[in-house]
Amino acid sequence: MAQKMAYQCLVCGTALEGPLGLLFHVFGVTRSKHNPNVCNRCDAHIQDGRVIELSVLFADLTGFTEMTNRLGPDRSYEVVDEFFKMANDMLIENNAFIDKYIGDAVMAIFNAPIPNSQHARGATTAALGIQAGLKSVSETLGLDLQARVGVATGFARVGRLGSTDRKDYTAIGDVVNLASRLEALAQPGEVLVDGKAFAQVKDDYPHLAPEEINVRGFAEPVEVYRIGKLDRENAMIPAQQADPLAARQSVGLGTVLFTIFGAPCAIATTLSPLAIVLGLGSFMGAISPIFDTLDAAPIRIPLQLFAVLGAIINLYVIRRGNSHRGPNDTNELTVLEKHKINFVAGLSIFALLAVAYETYVHIFVLGMSYFEPGL
Repeated sequence: MAQKMAYQCLVCGTALEGPLGLLFHVFGVTRSKHNPNVCNRCDAHIQDGRVIELSVLFADLTGFTEMTNRLGPDRSYEVVDEFFKMANDMLIENNAFIDKYIGDAVMAIFNAPIPNSQHARGATTAALGIQAGLKSVSETLGLDLQARVGVATGFARVGRLGSTDRKDYTAIGDVVNLASRLEALAQPGEVLVDGKAFAQVKDDYPHLAPEEINVRGFAEPVEVYRIGKLDRENAMIPAQQADPLAARQSVGLGTVLFTIFGAPCAIATTLSPLAIVLGLGSFMGAISPIFDTLDAAPIRIPLQLFAVLGAIINLYVIRRGNSHRGPNDTNELTVLEKHKINFVAGLSIFALLAVAYETYVHIFVLGMSYFEPGL
């Protein structure tokens, strides 16, 4: 199945295809390896977030240990690889962030970092797609493959965990444990969904009755719904929803400048090396009149114009990035990112003040035309 991918980053709106996509690619902006619907800079700058509501999906092949013993490592590897390819397509199509692969299992989260108010529907739809997709995988491999899938909705802390050498974006909370437990309790070919997640798809399955089960690690019984093959086939057709992958936002000059000069991630608002260079260039352009050899108007004026332009671009990038950060954002700036932003902002403000001062000195103090060579 051909994988459908978004035209723009679903987090910050940066173009990933078309002429602008090619331009941004030159500046290092590409699709994320974790989810091609997100740009690599949004992916790379995802830092410790807050506790948010999200949906978690666990899916794995049933009887994997027995299958490995029967088929051997090479054939088992081929089976798992085909399963992951199919599952990956289903997850990404429903705006999932693939957290990790564990043996023959996959974990994915919905609503972080890609915001999605219908994250439980997305997770359930992806789970049902994985079950349906196993039929074609089985036919391709000549095997009878089945999977168990668990879906749960709740609150978790999202962020990057790991050592100083490597950190991975993940979610920590009871909802993760619950989804994992539900996957283990599901029957082969079944999707086991907790009551909170099922609330977003209940109109599609009006005939399903709730069930309470005891889940290891949880003091109270958990309300769940079992969606089997017949339930999938007899489901009510949901109302047509807008396809977020097909939507294209308008791209203005500000977006282009933000992508090239600033951190092309509207969430993290970090600054690219080009912004640092431009900030330093603004600084040098501002102080150039203190050197006699650079005080001639043909040299001084272009340098000062460059300083003003660079300072305005940098300040605009920083302001635009901050305006995209709301009180409920799931990502926070690191100390290093804050230092970089303050550094460039300081250079830019100094550049504007220095140019204003030099202009004042040349016109009012030295009593000379601004366009005449320096003394």
